[in-house]
Amino acid sequence: MIDHRHLRVALLGAGAVGSQVAALLLKHGDELADRAGANLQLAGIAVRDVDAPRDVDLPQELFTTDAESLIVGADIVIELIGGIEPARTHLLQAINSGADVVTANKALLATYGSEIFDAADQVGAQVYYEAAAAGAIPIIRPLRDSLAGDRVQRIMGIVNGTTNYILDRMDTEGAEFSDVLAQAQALGYAEADPTADVEGYDAAQKAAILASLAFHTAVPLESVHREGITAITTQMMDAARHAGYVIKLLAVCERLTGQDSPTGEAISVRVYPALVPRSHPLASVHGANNAVFVEAEAAGSLMFYGAGAGGVQTASAVLGDVVSAARRHIAGGVGVGESTRANLPVLPIGHAQTRYQITLEVSDQAGVLAHIAGTLSEGHVSIATVEQTVIAEDGADSGRARLVIGTHKAREQDLSDTVDRLADSDVVERVVSVLRVEGD
Repeated sequence: MIDHRHLRVALLGAGAVGSQVAALLLKHGDELADRAGANLQLAGIAVRDVDAPRDVDLPQELFTTDAESLIVGADIVIELIGGIEPARTHLLQAINSGADVVTANKALLATYGSEIFDAADQVGAQVYYEAAAAGAIPIIRPLRDSLAGDRVQRIMGIVNGTTNYILDRMDTEGAEFSDVLAQAQALGYAEADPTADVEGYDAAQKAAILASLAFHTAVPLESVHREGITAITTQMMDAARHAGYVIKLLAVCERLTGQDSPTGEAISVRVYPALVPRSHPLASVHGANNAVFVEAEAAGSLMFYGAGAGGVQTASAVLGDVVSAARRHIAGGVGVGESTRANLPVLPIGHAQTRYQITLEVSDQAGVLAHIAGTLSEGHVSIATVEQTVIAEDGADSGRARLVIGTHKAREQDLSDTVDRLADSDVVERVVSVLRVEGD
């Protein structure tokens, strides 16, 4: 048997992910030691309540409420508490004590990532966070390392399992949003308060992390445009299916150049529900799975797919980081800092360009379509397709029609201003929906 060096591992948090990480560390310690080149000794698990019930049976003597004492003397600190505080304080304490840190805390990195990475740079420590963006999917290392010599042009991803589960059920079964949300909560896919998921906050945090890596630029969370899925209806799903699309909540991060960017090269980071052609790989991502589609200048199109959440799945990514941290300790040297020196400006969504599908309820009379076409043209929005359906009420002609207008690529600000003018028009009774089209 190889006599490995011993490394002390401190675990902060024993929830769904933390409990699985501890169990796997204890169960597969010998295998992990051979892979890491060091014995990974689980020194303890810091929790708020040592007697709280847990899904995994773990030795009681490992638990403590004294996180600070556990951190001191640890070689690797795994933070799986979640939220901002006390996670931020504990991570900074770990870094300043000389430990490498592993975290799955997307909210913390999206909000205070620059502070944490700077602290690590100052002492030569390393921050690992593969599990922070898409659960078990390996996307952080490919962006940070494998594609470091390339120019990423665009990332388009489904990075929230809860919303994908909801939208998938609405699409495949015709279910109502509220009914599927309740089912998602019963299955544990959604929290009792689902706001972070259904309003896009979780996806926005992940988008900020991915964009920072892809474009070597610190992306503040407040620079990420965010929309959720609570306004998506079964009627919108039916219309999307009829047109050959599926609705997905997407995180879109892209490099803007030329006419798209008034400041030279810049980036756009946004989260919103969008129409995706059913022929696109992202359209086939079902259930609570995640997928990230990357377009790079030299490597071309790449797709990363898998479980975006789940205790044991996310624990896999965490333990991969732990092994990497152990190898670095054995090899010695300072940690590799984050490459965020490009300092590209993050532009508001108004500068983004994509195609749109606009659904209107209008008066069914002569000249209406010409008036709408003129309004769109004045707003620099070009029509690609138009579909008109007469709206019937109680089997009789209601005197109204529904127009579904597909556009060519347009600037977001132009489209938004034009839709406002349409809403104020005498011939438009209601703007039913405006959805972006991505991936075609």
